[in-house]
Amino acid sequence: MNKKVVVFGSFVVDLTGRTPRLPVPGETVMGSSFVMGPGGKGSNQAVAAHRAGADVTLVTKVGRDVFGTVATDFYKKENMDTSYIFEDEEKETGCALILVDESTAQNEIVVISGACGNITLEDVEKSRKLIESAGILLLQLEINLDALYKVIDIAYEAGVTIVLNPAPAAQLPDEVLRKINIVTPNETEAQVLTGVKIENQADAKKAAQVFLDKGVKEVVITLGSLGAFAMNQERNELVERLNVEAVDTTGAGDAFNGGFVMALAEGKDLFTALRYGNVTGALSVTKPGTAPAMPYRKDVQSMYEKNYK
Repeated sequence: MNKKVVVFGSFVVDLTGRTPRLPVPGETVMGSSFVMGPGGKGSNQAVAAHRAGADVTLVTKVGRDVFGTVATDFYKKENMDTSYIFEDEEKETGCALILVDESTAQNEIVVISGACGNITLEDVEKSRKLIESAGILLLQLEINLDALYKVIDIAYEAGVTIVLNPAPAAQLPDEVLRKINIVTPNETEAQVLTGVKIENQADAKKAAQVFLDKGVKEVVITLGSLGAFAMNQERNELVERLNVEAVDTTGAGDAFNGGFVMALAEGKDLFTALRYGNVTGALSVTKPGTAPAMPYRKDVQSMYEKNYK
């Protein structure tokens, strides 16, 4: 039986412009297109896991504004549970300002957290039973940290498997990290948390060992063009990046995390889940956007079997 996945994190509206190249400071560049749609790391990862086949409930917060309806309308269309989409009385729904370079698919992003940076302890308490009943809890760092730490405490005391994607990069206390089962940074985030600059597999292993020494049980580090690396006390492995034609890399990390926890929820081991994350991330970059670009289960499974069986 599949474990329940709870994602407690951010929703923001993505405001995405595509340009021939990214501007330098002070420069104006004419763009070629603009799209508004659902985003935020928590939301994106929940959608990715849901489309990949997991039983997912997202907990997030929006404002009482037109951007907030973007969230609820999208989740209803996706047949996702909206019971834990809280509304803020004062704060606006968050947004992300995204520029995508059409020639390289690289991006620049500014996130304004809005309502999902104002999650109250009352909101957390309303979610307590949901958190305690989860098989896997997936977290990021786009909500206010006092709420995040309380959520971690509830899940830890209930014996829930906690997966933390520490993005955007920020320092975290060791007493928080030791409660985490699996941490999933990219190479930049891993450097912030461990002090190890990662340029190859050996560096990734050093950074992962720092996490293990802090009490994290298992580590996954996404390495861009190098692929993705996983390590626990018994084993470590690097899987290469899958070759696809990249259109937009904005949601790749979120797709990876969604596919990864889907596999964990189905009882897959760390290194099999690593491959499912790799496939989900690769497929997501072949389409523009973030949540709308997340791949569906049949495509994830097909690509997995093509590359790993």
